[in-house]
Amino acid sequence: MELPADDRASSPYTGYTRAHWEAAADALLAAVEPYATPDRALYHLPGDHVSHAGHLSDGLEGYARTLLLAAFRRDETALGRYADGLATGPGGVWPRIEDRSQPLVEAASVALALRLTRPLLWDRLDDSVRQRTADWLADALTAEPWPCNWELFPVTVGGFLQEIGHRPEAARKAIGRGLERIEGWYLGDGWYTDGDGRKFDYYNGWAMHLYTVVHAWLADDSELLSAYGRRLSRHLADHARFFGSDGAPLQQGRSLTYRFATTAPLWLGALTGHTPLAPGETRRLASGALRYFLDGGAVDERGLLPLGWLGPDETLVQSYSGPASPYWAGKGFLGLLLPPEHEVWTAPEEPAPADRADEVCPLPVPNWLLQSTRSDGLVRLHNHGSEDVRYDPCYTRLAYSTATVPAVSYDNSVIVGGEPSRTRIEPLGTGEGWIASRHTVRDGITVTSLVLAEGAVEVRAHLVVGAEPGTPVRVTGWPASDGLRADLLPVSGLSAEPEGLTGKTGRTGKTGTGGATLFVALARLTGEPDPRPLRDLVSVNVTEEHEGDHGLRVRWASGARSAFVFTASDGRVSRLRTTDPEARSGR
Repeated sequence: MELPADDRASSPYTGYTRAHWEAAADALLAAVEPYATPDRALYHLPGDHVSHAGHLSDGLEGYARTLLLAAFRRDETALGRYADGLATGPGGVWPRIEDRSQPLVEAASVALALRLTRPLLWDRLDDSVRQRTADWLADALTAEPWPCNWELFPVTVGGFLQEIGHRPEAARKAIGRGLERIEGWYLGDGWYTDGDGRKFDYYNGWAMHLYTVVHAWLADDSELLSAYGRRLSRHLADHARFFGSDGAPLQQGRSLTYRFATTAPLWLGALTGHTPLAPGETRRLASGALRYFLDGGAVDERGLLPLGWLGPDETLVQSYSGPASPYWAGKGFLGLLLPPEHEVWTAPEEPAPADRADEVCPLPVPNWLLQSTRSDGLVRLHNHGSEDVRYDPCYTRLAYSTATVPAVSYDNSVIVGGEPSRTRIEPLGTGEGWIASRHTVRDGITVTSLVLAEGAVEVRAHLVVGAEPGTPVRVTGWPASDGLRADLLPVSGLSAEPEGLTGKTGRTGKTGTGGATLFVALARLTGEPDPRPLRDLVSVNVTEEHEGDHGLRVRWASGARSAFVFTASDGRVSRLRTTDPEARSGR
């Protein structure tokens, strides 16, 4: 992909300007064009993986998702090609929109693209083409979505159909129904769960916030935009911390193959004025992510985005993934809707959170702890509140980072009796430098986990309750990764001899008598070439308390101290008040 020369004057961190984004969008659109069918209604991109929706639906996905990219680019030549597809697609080539069918997803992209480019595309179509397209889209108004972010696809279609006066009453009902259904999933502080339960991931930003805020913005509904905009702004304060200094987003959750779609909420905040981020910080974060993927090989030799991350990666493929699925990455080009003179394009880049300082930041709603270090630009996520067992290992690991891929070998896990399951995750709280949760391994066996962090160092403590005496327990740490150092040192209950292919991936122990055994280790993932020894940075004291309870006292090299007690009877963990004035009580 040929891009303009770097501009380090206005973009000292990434070198990217609006011209780079335009060139990247143009290159992606040009690369998919050879894979269009002769009538341009379908885009059958190469690849061996066919989604569970089938080959025809995958072709529609190729059309719809690249059309959305063309809409953000607002290039009349490209949009003209997609106009050709509208002449035949809705008239019988495209599969019908039915209950919980993939075409419902793609209809939202088509409708949003048509709404954003109405003078350039929709208004220039023949009346018969407009009628067939509107009729095809209208099935989305009554099709039943899956109970998750899919609820917003009828909303998005309804917004466009209501604007053009096609079945306005049905559109109004679909909009109201969808917005009402997602309301119960908003849990505060800018966080939605993607359906019932505690499914926290990037869908919060590239779906839940994106479709609600864009709908309110395009509908010119100031009251609705104010409500959804406040939520977006609050979320962006957290979302900005999800990117490493190299631009890499955290690798947690499903659909990671959408890559720089993670930047969509950043642009959305700037587009609507609902953001706590300075314009230069917004562009630094978004351009950093785009550059990370382009420099890292996310685009193949044909100019296409394969299923994967930096390159093809089968471990990131879900059953719903087709060859064109990665083109939801086009959402990351939302910023091109902002004019060249907007300050998000003209202001000098400013440092991102990972550039500024070491930070350990608690996120109470998802019950996450973000840990970043300025020296290596890494961000680590300690997950003690998000769960979706359908997509293990995207949700069930204790930790994720911007530099490690969720592995199939059960990194960052507690394996009891050979069973690595982590279900029914119960948040037990988070605060300054700590986080805790309890999960079920299998009926009758639970693990209460506590993590404390400072700098790049972690203290990990796991209370195993309900296992038979002598049950083997394996505690694993960070996976090995090029250019990074991963350490896992035993403190209590674990063997001194490392276990695992790398010699550092796991430590083993056995449960004792009394029904509750505490295992404690020091962990670290760092890009520093010669870091100080872990035991020089933190000291840990484990004590036996009354009735089988366990005490944990931690003192960091900085002088900060914390004390916790694990309760054997119910697997709870409580923070004790210490002489440290910053210490706070926990659950």
